[in-house]
Amino acid sequence: MFLETRNLTKRFGGLTAVNNVDFSIEQGKINAIIGPNGAGKSTFFNLMSGFHSPSSGKVFFKGQDITSLPSNKIAKLGIARTFQTTNLFEQSTVLDNVIVGHRLRTKSTLIDAIFRTPRLKHEEEQCREKAMEVIEFAGLKKVEDKLVGSLTQEEKKRTAFALALATDPEIVFLDEPAAGVNPEETEGLAELMEKMVQNSITVCLIEHKMRMIMKLADKIMVLNYGEKIAEGTPEEIRNNPTVIKAYLGGSASA
Repeated sequence: MFLETRNLTKRFGGLTAVNNVDFSIEQGKINAIIGPNGAGKSTFFNLMSGFHSPSSGKVFFKGQDITSLPSNKIAKLGIARTFQTTNLFEQSTVLDNVIVGHRLRTKSTLIDAIFRTPRLKHEEEQCREKAMEVIEFAGLKKVEDKLVGSLTQEEKKRTAFALALATDPEIVFLDEPAAGVNPEETEGLAELMEKMVQNSITVCLIEHKMRMIMKLADKIMVLNYGEKIAEGTPEEIRNNPTVIKAYLGGSASA
C-alpha cells in the first residue's frame, strides 16, 4: 500500500482525538477525509505528516515505518501538506515564499552561505527554477512578484499549494483547501487538484464542501469523534445511513 495507518490513536490527556483508525491512501487518486467539526481530521493529518506523534499505532509510507520520524524527514520522503490557515510569509513575495519549499532538497551549509560557494549559487538557481515551474503550474504567474499579504484568499491558497509542490512531493495533504473561497474559486482549486493527480501527485484532503468532495474524490473516509465510521466511494458514502445520521444530515449538496 502507498500510505497507510494501522490502529492509529492519539490522546491528549483524557481526550482521545483519533481512536484506532486504519486507513489506506491510494496512489494516483484523490483521497478525502470528512466529518463534523472536532471529529479528529486535522489531528489525523498531523499524525500522518509527522507533526504529532501517535499515542499508539503505526504509519507506513511505501512499506517503510515512518511513525517515529520528525516532520522534516517525512517531508524529504515526499510527503507535503498545507494547513487550514495558510502559513505563509505575508511580507514576502509569492516567488520568495515558494523558493523556500525547494530548499528542502538542497545540501548547502552555513559555510557555503558565508563564502557564497559555487554549490550555494547552483542550488539557489535550482530553487528559483523550481519555484517558477510550480508558480506557473498553480496559476500564479501574474502575481509572482506581489507580496503575499496583498493577495486574495484564493491566491493565498494557490500559493500554499505551490509551496507544497516545490518540495517535489509524491503526496500532498491539503487541510480544507477551499475554505473561505467562493464557488467559482472552489471549482478552480478542484481543477488544480485534478491537475496534480494527472501529474503523478497523490492528493489527500480534508474538506467540508460536500458538493466538491462528492464530485472530486475517488475515495472517502468519514471520521466521527475520532473513529472511522465509513470508507468507500462517494456513492457509497452518500448512501451510508451511519454517515447520513452523523454528518450529512440527509444531504450531500452543501
